[in-house]
Amino acid sequence: MFINEQIHAKEVMVIGPNGEQLGVKSLKDALTLSHYSGFDLVLINPKGNPPVCKIMDYNKFKYENKKKTKENLKKQREANLELKEYRLSVAIDVHDFNTRVKQASKYLEKGHRIKASIRFRGREMAHTELGKDVLIRFSNALKELADIEQRPVLDGRNMAMILMPKKDK
Repeated sequence: MFINEQIHAKEVMVIGPNGEQLGVKSLKDALTLSHYSGFDLVLINPKGNPPVCKIMDYNKFKYENKKKTKENLKKQREANLELKEYRLSVAIDVHDFNTRVKQASKYLEKGHRIKASIRFRGREMAHTELGKDVLIRFSNALKELADIEQRPVLDGRNMAMILMPKKDK
């Protein structure tokens, strides 16, 4: 964005600090007006015929834009909390299971959702109920921190379940 002496146009459409149109002025006159009012002349629309400039406090404008952008990013981050996936197996050992529960609880405390999945290999497909038991055990280990968003569902060779953090009351 161009301000004050950076603007290279002969004539510009000038908008005052309160939003009123001051008409088409030469660049020299527009700069004089902006200096007398104690503000900057900012080029808003360079492609206009003639280009459009506004008299405003440029530093305040930059500050408010930065603040708005930061706020939008914050809202976007809250809306896009991550979905962390943990892969378990039918024959998972106690220590591995506890490690995954501990890691999942950390992410749940941060507000992320958890997807626990099991991939069945070979003969394990004949015993999908064992995989479902592991997923239920996983959700029971995290029941103080999470609610089940999606119950265990078999999809081909994979069974998955989604947990979401409990809402604070």
